[in-house]
Amino acid sequence: ESARFASVVEETFATARRRIVLRAAMTSIVILLVFGGIVVVMWRGALAVSEGTISGGTIAAFVLTGGLVAGALGSLTEVYGDLLRGAGAASRLAELLEARPEIAPPARPERLPDPARGSLSFRNVTFRYPARPETAALKDFTLEIEPGETIAIVGPSGAGKSTIFQLVERFYDPQGGTIRLDGVPLTAADPAEVRARIALVPQDGVLFSANARDNLRYGKWDATDEQIWDAARAANAESFLRALPQGLDTYLGEGGAQLSGGQQQRVAIARALLRDAPILLLDEATSALDAESEQLVQQALEKLMAQRTTLVIAHRLATVRAADRIIVLDDGRIVEQGTHDALSRAGGLYARLARLQFTGAAA
Repeated sequence: ESARFASVVEETFATARRRIVLRAAMTSIVILLVFGGIVVVMWRGALAVSEGTISGGTIAAFVLTGGLVAGALGSLTEVYGDLLRGAGAASRLAELLEARPEIAPPARPERLPDPARGSLSFRNVTFRYPARPETAALKDFTLEIEPGETIAIVGPSGAGKSTIFQLVERFYDPQGGTIRLDGVPLTAADPAEVRARIALVPQDGVLFSANARDNLRYGKWDATDEQIWDAARAANAESFLRALPQGLDTYLGEGGAQLSGGQQQRVAIARALLRDAPILLLDEATSALDAESEQLVQQALEKLMAQRTTLVIAHRLATVRAADRIIVLDDGRIVEQGTHDALSRAGGLYARLARLQFTGAAA
């Protein structure tokens, strides 16, 4: 790996060196041509002065003006290089701005009920990722979720847990079956309206290179400072946000570099609280935290989950014991469902996963 890295560095250095040499050569040629022209003019001018057809002052003024023009022409190569770099960046930005999502709203989208209830229904859903059409991520998946219910989704890696979240957010459409939100098929609704009813707390809270206020307002852009502080208080984030040098006006750095992992996660929870969506998706929200941070985040999540339909993905089974129902996935299918106690007694896949985790933790 070190050799590969060194090879890439050498190749990058060689490319940069060639660029510098070519740029210097172009600049030198331009300056040589311009000053060569001035020398010729001075020689011809000296002859004209000796013949009395022109004055020395005129020649001096011309040479001075020519020097200024030569300097300006020499800098044109720098400007040209900057223009080329800007044109390349602009073309890439134009491609992004012109890109259209594959999931487009229907010509006449069906409106979701208002007020929202938060029910979700999966009926005989089959889905294959476009990059892996030969493998079904979900197979004949059927699940009914009542408003306000907390559903934990567990299973081995690759079982299809994250796929469920991506289908609910309508990043993809299933090849078979239907998914309904409050009785409306997702394919018949406007994707923007669907996503407005969903709040997501991912495993790694995404923070932007902006101040704390703007990072929180990504949950609700018109939120007032009072609403922001209410959400921060509920997410156990108020104390460290008030301790920042400029409070909410403090820039958090690239990726929230000024905050710890637990603090970043609590900012993500506060953002979800501001969004106040009827459906909450928790994707391994506490898996990367230490015990103290996990306890604070778990307390904030309990407030966030109150009176919301919640779907929880978790590998750490200790975080899903309180769920109303636990869905056990394996190879894209539901193999078990029930409460923690019932599934532990059943002796199936969930019991095996629980035994491995809790035995390992005890050891």
